[in-house]
Order: sequence, then structure tokens, then C-alpha cells
Amino acid sequence: MKKLYVTITGTKYYYGMTPFKIGKKLTCKKEPSNPHDNEAIKVTMKNIGTIGYIANSPYTKATGTLGAGGINCYVKKKFKVKVMFITSTKVICEVVGGIKDKYLHTADDKTEITENCEEF
Repeated sequence: MKKLYVTITGTKYYYGMTPFKIGKKLTCKKEPSNPHDNEAIKVTMKNIGTIGYIANSPYTKATGTLGAGGINCYVKKKFKVKVMFITSTKVICEVVGGIKDKYLHTADDKTEITENCEEF
């Protein structure tokens, strides 16, 4: 079973690492009109607002995770992630909701990613 993981970075520009807890679900929203990165994906927490962004550079994302550009074709405009690991500067999350139907296969209560994205 293939799972999708992403790194949240840029937390120092918001609330630092304080809002993050293992198991916490967060909302992610694509920001194609972001003036700094057209692949930007904002991460928000209810009652707080923006708490970071999905990393989109080999320098900011953790090894084994997808960047914002890499996850973009798998997910809908808005999707959910679950915090799995926290380091001093990064938060590693699993994508747990909002995966596009064409990449999903569900059997025996397990959701699997069945295809690879093809970037053009």
C-alpha cells in the first residue's frame, strides 16, 4: 500500500511548532495565485488560521516526502493531512483525505494509492 507524505515548513513565520501535535488533522488548500510559488499549498488549523506551507524544495522537504508540486496532481483543491512526526524545524504528515478518486482504490477498509501521477 502506497501512502503519501508531505513536509510542513515555514512554521517560524506563523506560530512556530506550538500548534502541532502527533495525530492532529490539518487542512491544506492549494494557492495557485500565490505570488511566490504557483504550486503553493497553505496549511491551516481551525480557530488559528495559517500555520505553514507544504514544502516545495529539496532543501525544505524531508527525505521520502513529496513536495507541493509532487503532491499537487494526487489531491483535490482542499485536502487533509495527519501529523505523524515532528522535528525541530519540520512536521511530517500523511495525506488522509481529499485524494482524487482516480488514484484511489478501497478494499477491506484500507485506502490505497493505485497509480502514479504523470507530470507534463
